[in-house]
Amino acid sequence: MAKILIVDDEEHIRYLYSEELGEAGYEVITTDGGHQLLEMIEEEKPDLVVLDIKMVDYNGLDLLQDIRNKFYNLPVVLCTAYDTFKEDMKSIAADFYVIKSFDLTDLKKKIKMALESRAEVGE
Repeated sequence: MAKILIVDDEEHIRYLYSEELGEAGYEVITTDGGHQLLEMIEEEKPDLVVLDIKMVDYNGLDLLQDIRNKFYNLPVVLCTAYDTFKEDMKSIAADFYVIKSFDLTDLKKKIKMALESRAEVGE
């Protein structure tokens, strides 16, 4: 069972993702921001991170850079309500992008694709 780390400062989003992804057969852990995120990844060893870009106390793109610097092969799916992030060069380090929605079909599809591509490279 793949373990997914959800990083989002909105409690209802963390809850929604946890419920839906749990029902889809994933083990889900959550955090509300970047505080000790790298330590959490080190401890929990998730197979994939779903990362919100716009958080109150953190810039998700900066967190993405931190993740890439330490955990280069860890798949990251960026979630955002806005598509302006694509103008930021830091966003190219993400594996996939998803526009936030209460319909998680696209998110689940991208998670599956990211995990499958990780398996193909023998991670």
